[in-house]
Amino acid sequence: MALSEPAQERIRPTDPDDTLSPAARAVALRVPLRPAVRVPVPLPPLPDTVELTGPVFGAADVGPLDHDLTRQHRGEPIGERIAVGGRVTDRRGRPVRGQLVEVWQANAAGRYAHPLDRHPAPLDPNFTGAGRCLTDDDGRYRFVTVRPGAYPLGGPEDHWRASHLHFSLFGTAFTQRLVTQMYFPGDPLLPDDIIWHTVRDAAARSRLVSAFDPAAGEPGRSLGYRWDIVLDGPSATWAEEGR
Repeated sequence: MALSEPAQERIRPTDPDDTLSPAARAVALRVPLRPAVRVPVPLPPLPDTVELTGPVFGAADVGPLDHDLTRQHRGEPIGERIAVGGRVTDRRGRPVRGQLVEVWQANAAGRYAHPLDRHPAPLDPNFTGAGRCLTDDDGRYRFVTVRPGAYPLGGPEDHWRASHLHFSLFGTAFTQRLVTQMYFPGDPLLPDDIIWHTVRDAAARSRLVSAFDPAAGEPGRSLGYRWDIVLDGPSATWAEEGR
């Protein structure tokens, strides 16, 4: 399932090889840890047959609380409440309806709920850090969560990652998945975030930063951020798998 597999990402370099720069370690350790799994394809192997073997998602696969990461456990998570929403569109601004959107993130202390995360920051028993929803007829999505904390990448230069949310959009077939990251405006760590700077194009980098939008939050409870996602065209949102 897509929500569990993104955790295969090595989110923090642990390679003891000090000959690599922090940036090189961070990039190198984000590759898959295991060989690719061969998916059985029915015969005859038509060009689009492989896509039919991938997961198919629909409204029945998304629970009513999956979009609210603050209500998935018995207690409330620690941290600043935020709401993040926006539209998913194509290059012409047309809404992409029924799109499965997933997020995963560190908790407010900057630690992922994953065994590979060795950051000594505390885990939050009331926060798993993963959610999903479907876009509506206008292409809109919305998540309620806590603002993720920054965390160190290690190394002599003491690089830290700016606060960010990981996003996955599944498309209509297994081979169409888009994975990207959303950042927060005004984050003082952003200019030095080495992952953000792997996006060479400055305009594409700027599109990864959300906009503060009080109307997107809940009065007296959460701040709001707006982040629109464009799937293709010259203003397409940068994707980790490259374009």
